Amino acid sequence: METAAADTLTTADPAAPHLPLVQHDPWLAPYAAVIQHRLDRFYARKAAIEVEVGSLTKYATRHQQLGLHYDARRRGYWLREWAPAAHALFAVGDFNQWDRGYTPLTRRDDGVWEVFLSEQTFPHLTPGSRYKLHVHAANGQRDRLPATVRRVVQDEHTKDFSAQIWRPEQPFQWTDQQFRVGNYVKEPLIYEAHVGMALEEGRVGSWREFADYILPRIQEDGYNVVQLMAVAEHPYYGSFGYHVANFFAPSARFGTPEDLKYLINEAHRRGLAVVMDMVHSHSVKNEAEGLGNLDGSGALYFHEGPRGQHPGWDSLLFDYGRPEVQQFLLSNLRYWLEEFHFDGFRFDGVTSMLYHHHGEGTAFTDYAQYFGPEADEDAILYLQLATALVRECKKSALLIAEDMSGMPGLARPVEEGGLGFGYRLAMGLPDYWIKTLKHQRDEDWSMGGLWHQLTNRRQGEKTVAYAESHDQALVGDKSLSHWLLDARIYSGMSRLQEADLITARGVALHKLIRLVTLGAGGEAYMNFIGNEFGHPEWVDFPREGNSWSHHYARRQWSLADNPDLYFHSWLLFDRAMIQLERRTRFLAGPTQLLHADEDNKVLAFERAGLVFVFNFHPERSLSDYRFFAGQPGSYTLLLDSDQPEFGGYARIAADVKHFSQPDEHGTPFLSLYLPSRTAQVLQRGK
Repeated sequence: METAAADTLTTADPAAPHLPLVQHDPWLAPYAAVIQHRLDRFYARKAAIEVEVGSLTKYATRHQQLGLHYDARRRGYWLREWAPAAHALFAVGDFNQWDRGYTPLTRRDDGVWEVFLSEQTFPHLTPGSRYKLHVHAANGQRDRLPATVRRVVQDEHTKDFSAQIWRPEQPFQWTDQQFRVGNYVKEPLIYEAHVGMALEEGRVGSWREFADYILPRIQEDGYNVVQLMAVAEHPYYGSFGYHVANFFAPSARFGTPEDLKYLINEAHRRGLAVVMDMVHSHSVKNEAEGLGNLDGSGALYFHEGPRGQHPGWDSLLFDYGRPEVQQFLLSNLRYWLEEFHFDGFRFDGVTSMLYHHHGEGTAFTDYAQYFGPEADEDAILYLQLATALVRECKKSALLIAEDMSGMPGLARPVEEGGLGFGYRLAMGLPDYWIKTLKHQRDEDWSMGGLWHQLTNRRQGEKTVAYAESHDQALVGDKSLSHWLLDARIYSGMSRLQEADLITARGVALHKLIRLVTLGAGGEAYMNFIGNEFGHPEWVDFPREGNSWSHHYARRQWSLADNPDLYFHSWLLFDRAMIQLERRTRFLAGPTQLLHADEDNKVLAFERAGLVFVFNFHPERSLSDYRFFAGQPGSYTLLLDSDQPEFGGYARIAADVKHFSQPDEHGTPFLSLYLPSRTAQVLQRGK
């Protein structure tokens, strides 16, 4: 396919400035021709696909053509694989006693190999049978797994992975026909979760256990979206699911495909949308389990040579410009939407996809960096096709991009010149909080700096705010609760004893950090499993270095459920702030800064008729503190971080109605009591 020479397209196209993306941000005018060229390229590719097969959806059928498929009329299985450079392919498995020369495939002109395996010839080829491909190629003779394999299982003794026939006698009975994302998710409140580590018991949890034991918690807490990590099969559990080998196979370590369907069906029954953490930014290097060098050509799905290697991730990089790779990845998206009823995707590693340098060691300080020669135009085209396809398959789907570069238009519609995502992650916020806690004294916190970090996002592009995600919980880093309390996280969390200064500080700031991030950081919010109650430990998956222990790869729910611990107080506060958003939908409105007091460490802002007031000062409580109210009227307290059930000291009267008072110029002011390290949310009367 054509690769755009973006660096030669900085001369303004007369039509390009009329693009909505450029009209919205005049600073993009010098790069309007590049944006227009990207859009033209998308329309041209989409048109070519529609001429060929009719639509993007009909094009995304690679999973229906390749792999193993049962033919009821002929009573047997078709096995097909795209491997144009291979010398020969053979089907092997327990159905033919693993004879690597007995069952050859025939090569078609399009580089696809195929064979029909009749039940009469192979009576042992039944559901549960294990099989592989044996590939003869320039790199020798090797057993491989089909690219679109839908079920992969590991032998407990040899640790070898094999494809397995999965064909239940009865199809799964979905009961979610009436579920619509838009009916339940107004503003996404996302609960990021890893199924395997979701239980308290020291073992790998299952899809069904997550559905039965964890979904009720998420529903009760008020979150409306579950974001599942590590869904697609990955050979190394400790990769957190980011080194994918089999893109169409739900991880068998968590159960069967039907079990995953049960989880999603149950989530929908509870009014929860389910988003999949989608990894199309790279693939595991493992050739025995993955796609690498499948036909012996040295590339196939990936770029050749150094361009096909990610230096920081030790993984392989897709060739997004190759039509067969586009079709493979687009088919992958359609498959998860249709087969498992996912409600959208959080695309991982988008920065790596967008640039040839993958964002490594790069500070994005100039618009030219987004539109010059370092931008990967093939990847940009693929992402535009991907978001368009998802919208075509499921109009209400949620699409979230993980990008730290700030690519303009990432979360704007493709037809406006964007890439089509609905949301982008506010990746700078958790970094800001960690740096602040590590390097600044409490009395040195800047209210203006905090407000800048919370609101420094592209206008017109919706953002998912979060104070911490799985990245901050990994071993080698610390969660916010761990940074705040250090050893006290283990010894100072009992509410039956008077909290010392360290514990009191940590309990208070944990609440304030999360509330101010939710209140002003974006148009959606995300929490990582267990962080809502300040889970006390990092995440460290079983590995040789920890003697393959699950101790740090679990969630200690008993801490959250114990009312004698501050973990329970944090849970109740998180639940209160999430449910406040559900009731008032303040994330749908813009934010307005009302007051930033650097000396007293007070920050106040208004959003959707709510006034958020924070006193971050470590010692100073402020009586009759006056600040600009934004709008005149009466104000009622809705949320108070100092309530006893939240681990506070009940210093604020809950039943007092506050009235704004005009100053000599008629400007409305509020006067409140602001205890140190507390937050209040008040609602203006109508």
